[in-house]
Amino acid sequence: MQTGRSLRARREFLRGLMEAVAAHGLSVVLSSHLIADLERVCDYLVVLVASRVRVGGELSALLASHRRLSGPRRDPGTLPAGQEVITESHTDKQTNLLIRTDGPVHDPAWAVKPVSLEDLVLAYMSRTGNDTPARRQRLGVVS
Repeated sequence: MQTGRSLRARREFLRGLMEAVAAHGLSVVLSSHLIADLERVCDYLVVLVASRVRVGGELSALLASHRRLSGPRRDPGTLPAGQEVITESHTDKQTNLLIRTDGPVHDPAWAVKPVSLEDLVLAYMSRTGNDTPARRQRLGVVS
């Protein structure tokens, strides 16, 4: 657990960093496991897992292109084209998905919710998968 002193120091550092960015038009690469810090200061996000880029892009665009779906249990393979499943979980009666999509979800069987930055980062970090070159390009991954 962080002490009040270390929390204040981190916030002061980030504030000073952002002031320098604004004043001088700097670009900064920030590596952190503290998602709340990233949400406050980052415009662009890259999620690395085992030294591999899992997803990258402008933070606002990434959040806008992902949704959390919950509804009656179903096979995620039945989703329309353009809705890529990032993570999934199922109970006997319900399916929960985090998807990446280019458009709205029209299926009324789904409860559709936006994702938080924490949801997004954790989904890509927990995802196992083999990234084909085509899939990596769709995810915004730069090799």
